[in-house]
Amino acid sequence: MISTALIGLGANLDNPRAQLERALEALDRLPLTDCTRYSRLYASKPVGPQDQPDYVNAVAELHTHLSPLALLDQLQALEQQHRRVRLRHWGPRTLDLDLLLFDDRSIVTPRLVVPHPEMLNRGFVMRPLADLLGPQKLSSLSNENLEMLAQRVEGDDLLPLGPQE
Repeated sequence: MISTALIGLGANLDNPRAQLERALEALDRLPLTDCTRYSRLYASKPVGPQDQPDYVNAVAELHTHLSPLALLDQLQALEQQHRRVRLRHWGPRTLDLDLLLFDDRSIVTPRLVVPHPEMLNRGFVMRPLADLLGPQKLSSLSNENLEMLAQRVEGDDLLPLGPQE
């Protein structure tokens, strides 16, 4: 059975734009998985400690035959390949990959919670998600459409990035 997973991407170290571009290519090479499309890139202020560089964020859509936990394992391995180090909560990172949604499933395990518990509060997640999926409603999130949810949480610090020069 094929499932649709939505992945949030973020980076703010070691050329974050290039980190995300490489990560998007790597997502398409995951076993039993295709990266079918992704949002434009956005610059955003960090959540948490402000003594770190701004982030570059995006959302990717995957079609996968992997289970949610097997996909999480692959995402975490990809973070490690990008030299992700977890020094502090909400600290700087070379790559952060979050499993936001997996079909319309609700998943609660010690390792994984889907839908991602903070996504509705993050403009840097909701804006690229709304851009990618359009104004549809996701029953696992809310009765509001994605565009309305994105407008509610996006701030002035979220900037779309143009093509790389």
